Amino acid sequence: MGRVTTSTADLWHHYGRARATSDRTVPATFSWNWGQDAGPGPEALGDLTGRCVGDLGAGTARHAAHLAAHHQPAQVVAVDASPAQHAMAADIYAHLAPRLRLVHSDAVPHLQAMTGAYDVLYSVFGAVDFTDPRQLLPAAAAALKPGGRLVFATLAHYLSGAPAQPDVVPADIPAKTPHGETATMRRWALQEHVWAKLLDEAGFTRITTDVLPATGGPRTADTVLMSAHRPS
Repeated sequence: MGRVTTSTADLWHHYGRARATSDRTVPATFSWNWGQDAGPGPEALGDLTGRCVGDLGAGTARHAAHLAAHHQPAQVVAVDASPAQHAMAADIYAHLAPRLRLVHSDAVPHLQAMTGAYDVLYSVFGAVDFTDPRQLLPAAAAALKPGGRLVFATLAHYLSGAPAQPDVVPADIPAKTPHGETATMRRWALQEHVWAKLLDEAGFTRITTDVLPATGGPRTADTVLMSAHRPS
């Protein structure tokens, strides 16, 4: 998912596998909050009719499938670095092509190869969380058309309850290799003003921040929803 890890193994091999087996439907809704059950929906992305949209760290492409099926974009490009996630997305949603395009790639090189190609980019706890933002955000700005929009949902604090970082510093979080060995990956959980500064430094304008409160359940978390534009 554009994710930086401490290993070359696919640390997303196990993620979402049970759901991919039991639920092969196109989701009827699109949510930004951690619990995926409240808050704004795809309207945060603006009118997508005829637009080229990129999902950065798409996983099994459920959000992208919803947009492709229900919002008349020209195309939604679901980008993910995990071979397992990409393969599951293809297995479930290949029938939505060509409106849904599935790309197996790290987010940064994909964006660097797509200068001025996108009207809208977004990430729902995806590549923005797991890629150094000093690399990702400038690449995203360059991949957007003038006036294009980036929207992303990220953790307002760590799932442990520890506060988000006041500097651009990642934390190592637990993960497992395909064979079940213990590993770690890096996740950027940053305070709102840090994200805003990074977006500004990457050339974005019209930066807005919303905090979506947790809706309950185990390992719940508040969500920071950021929106920014490439200057016209």
